[in-house]
Amino acid sequence: MEGKIIKGIAGFYYVDVAESGIYECKAKGGFRKQHIKPLIGDQVVIEVSDYEENIGTIIEVLPRKSSLIRPEVANVDQILLIFALSNPKPNIRLLDSFLVMLEEKRIPVVLLFNKEDLVLGKETDGLPELYENVGYKVFVTSVKNQGGLDLLTKSLKGKTTALAGPSGVGKSSLMNYLLPEASMEVGEVSKKIARGKHTTRHAEIFRLDNDTFIMDTPGFTSLRLEDVTTDSLKYDFLDFMGYNDKCRFSGCSHIHEPECAVKKAVEEGKIDESRYESYVGIYEELKERRKF
Repeated sequence: MEGKIIKGIAGFYYVDVAESGIYECKAKGGFRKQHIKPLIGDQVVIEVSDYEENIGTIIEVLPRKSSLIRPEVANVDQILLIFALSNPKPNIRLLDSFLVMLEEKRIPVVLLFNKEDLVLGKETDGLPELYENVGYKVFVTSVKNQGGLDLLTKSLKGKTTALAGPSGVGKSSLMNYLLPEASMEVGEVSKKIARGKHTTRHAEIFRLDNDTFIMDTPGFTSLRLEDVTTDSLKYDFLDFMGYNDKCRFSGCSHIHEPECAVKKAVEEGKIDESRYESYVGIYEELKERRKF
């Protein structure tokens, strides 16, 4: 029987099997010797030992399409990065830092600007258009008024999507919209595994339909730029891609060097100035960190 690991707590894995339910499983003993660790999002084969209680054993972890270390999850097809247009007002440097972190992981990003209802008739500073021009798929929504959510839902179809973004931007409200029954399902699982009730929050997957899943990932609410270096940073800015290799000096940092194609593109308005300012700020931050 094949399913997807949707949650893991204290050595127990909860495997969602389509049209059959959720099974509480242990991993077979041989995995440890083979240095195999099942991850949230893994497609696995289980052997059921008790059909009434939905208990079984994971006997095989199927090949992964992708895997992440922080958070420890597998088979994510795309990241839904959520920022609010207001309350809180979007911090461009923070937004660009999130994009850098996610580009470094090489997983497709969909950008969602929420709380459109708070800026109706006001300026949005052109943010949706800016990031569409950079190359991202962008949605503008109001979860409160359910505006723009139909198009967003279509973009999730057939994929496992992980949510990311800072606190207060509407991730929980979006989850409640997509999965109004999720709290009931979580409650049933929590009742069965009371040992997990008071632990730190874990990544968890919820099924939208047979081939569509949403992954709630606490590890994506804060920034971790450990894997990014001053050398790799320029490759994490999609709008720099056409200019990185056109500078006078190979290995140009796009900071101090003369005849820099990126700086020229900024002057000509081909790269937005706010994006370049984010790049310089993140570069200096990484450079400072390298000293310690």
